Amino acid sequence: MSDTGAGMPREVQEKAFDPFFTTKQPGQGTGLGLSQVYGFVKQSGGEIKIYSEVGHGTAIKIYLPRAAAAPEIAGQGEGPLVGSSGSETVLVVEDECDVRSYLVETLKDLNYRVREAANGAAALALFDANPFRIDLLLTDIVMPGLNGRELADQLHHRQAGLRVLFMTGYSRDAIVHQGRLDPGVSLLQKPVTQALLAARIREILDKS
Repeated sequence: MSDTGAGMPREVQEKAFDPFFTTKQPGQGTGLGLSQVYGFVKQSGGEIKIYSEVGHGTAIKIYLPRAAAAPEIAGQGEGPLVGSSGSETVLVVEDECDVRSYLVETLKDLNYRVREAANGAAALALFDANPFRIDLLLTDIVMPGLNGRELADQLHHRQAGLRVLFMTGYSRDAIVHQGRLDPGVSLLQKPVTQALLAARIREILDKS
């Protein structure tokens, strides 16, 4: 993949894959885009390289190993999906529109009542305008403005005993070590399948 943009100086190239590193202004970027790609490539046993020249553009090359095994059939070995009786409400907070739409549609298919917001501030405004019972807060961790952990803290003050499931596109270690999340909390890594989402939500909601 290549472009003919401004290019990156050497010091930016050296940090480009670091979690949360960004050259954008506060609130305009999370610095997780390239670090997510780096994580996916490394987990697949591949390599990723940046070639960039200031004033001429950037090329990013990804090298992935050839798969020797036959692809698994989607859904093979998965148990039946367990959803809601229809009385449970999930508040979905996700700043990526396509991801949020997927989550909302998936949860509705699982018979959950769903409320949604594009960021932390919008979620608080939604709740404060007409408070409602939240059985589960499903929120991205890294968002412009109020992050997921801060949102959960504020909603805890509004509703005691709130149950929370965090999502992230990066590894648990990176999120915890950067102070975005405490060890041991419920966390899903994107991309999230319907089966995994259904199972984790029931696991959290069914705890006594």
